[in-house]
Amino acid sequence: MFEELKIEDFQENIFTLLNNDWTLITAGDDKQANTMTASWGGMGILWNKAVATIYVRPQRYTYQFLEKQDTFSLTFFTPDKHEILAYCGSHSGKDEDKIAKCGLTLQYDENTPYFNQARLVLICKKLYWQDMDPNHFLSDDILKNYPKHDYHRMYIGEITKVLVKK
Repeated sequence: MFEELKIEDFQENIFTLLNNDWTLITAGDDKQANTMTASWGGMGILWNKAVATIYVRPQRYTYQFLEKQDTFSLTFFTPDKHEILAYCGSHSGKDEDKIAKCGLTLQYDENTPYFNQARLVLICKKLYWQDMDPNHFLSDDILKNYPKHDYHRMYIGEITKVLVKK
């Protein structure tokens, strides 16, 4: 069971959440959804809204779900679920039902999928996207992250709900 938290009461450290804990980016609907692990992203205020920024490469299966839907979720788990996140980051939902294989249970906030096993969920409404352009990288060091020239698409989503496990 989850309860909604006011965005101004959100006290998590985003650096710990993404870099250490990781997140599952999930998009889809009640017919089909997919998830992927992410450790890159950000949160802040943009356009007078609380926002989350995510980065997804076009070849990721989750990309097509993000393209079709207006919303996505970011789910965060307790440390004992780290193996699940590692699995979801290294296996494609195109090849198997990795959600079922990991024992995760989808729930929905209206039409936005998230996981019952999460400790924290951010429901986000897409506001903007942009493809990364390597001509705008100001450091050549960044290019080492793109040996296949498969640059991310950035999505900015308004955080419309924060749900915490009771």
